[in-house]
Amino acid sequence: MSYQLDKKMVIGVSSRALFDLTIENEIFESQGVEAYCKYQIEHEQDILKPGPGFGLIKALLKLNECKPEKELVEVIIMSRNSPDTSLRVFNAIKHYGLGITRSVLVSGAALAPYLKAFHTDLFLSAYEDDVQYAIDSGIAAGIICTEGNSAVYDSPENVKSFPGTHSQIRIAFDGDAVLFTDESEQIFQEKGLRAFEENERIHALQPLEEGPFASFLRKLSDLQSELGLDGSPIRTALVTSRSAPAHERVIRTLRAWNVRVDEAFFLGGIEKKDVLSAFGAQIFFDDQSVHTLSASKQVPAARVPYRRVRKREELHNELQTYCTG
Repeated sequence: MSYQLDKKMVIGVSSRALFDLTIENEIFESQGVEAYCKYQIEHEQDILKPGPGFGLIKALLKLNECKPEKELVEVIIMSRNSPDTSLRVFNAIKHYGLGITRSVLVSGAALAPYLKAFHTDLFLSAYEDDVQYAIDSGIAAGIICTEGNSAVYDSPENVKSFPGTHSQIRIAFDGDAVLFTDESEQIFQEKGLRAFEENERIHALQPLEEGPFASFLRKLSDLQSELGLDGSPIRTALVTSRSAPAHERVIRTLRAWNVRVDEAFFLGGIEKKDVLSAFGAQIFFDDQSVHTLSASKQVPAARVPYRRVRKREELHNELQTYCTG
């Protein structure tokens, strides 16, 4: 019987999201692909430092130790590297003892066509085009901030402990345009705060529509239930700029979805980074770069692009051009 991915949580992560490839990316952008490949091969035995997604991936893989008889999480390297230049990444994976054995290596081509083929639940990458196509295809994805403070990537202080031997996974989400659609956000952008709050008050009993990360939150919530809520290895937080009276619709929406959020912060415009640091987020997802860039100074962060509305044939034709252009 073939190996099945559909019942696992599948995380696709690019090499730049997992490891610090700042120098290598600068070489690629300033000198081109040939110089980049040459550098990678020459430094094959030099172990890469952890990148912005390292702590999250390490903690997610630890979940498999909770139920050894049933692997809960599958992490797949999804990289634009060529097979020939990927050995350095796999040397680093082995060095850090990460349980990653599968990969997608496309030599500069688009990764988008392979995300659904691997039943991807979450995709983390530094390439906006790949993340945008993931979002457009209904897959939770984020453009990981590589400009942040690298000291927070695998800081012990940034990983909370729970009873047992595993690190607790702490994931924080913005609300509008991340967990929920951007419908209410658009009212705020076009008509201002008063119109937004009045709209949310009027529709307080009407659940918000699902956004790009709703399915991922649901899968996390299901995992929490499977692993037991007491001393759970997963803790989630909603960190939103909403405040009363716009909070009620959010709480009722999560209740209607029957999903668990452990902590909620309705900040009403207060800066998010200090709250995220106190929470100990291993990653924070937000749709606005002003929030992700600020947060990335203290915790790993990823920007969620807005979903573009495309007819199926338009998306197919654009993707074909993207893959072959």
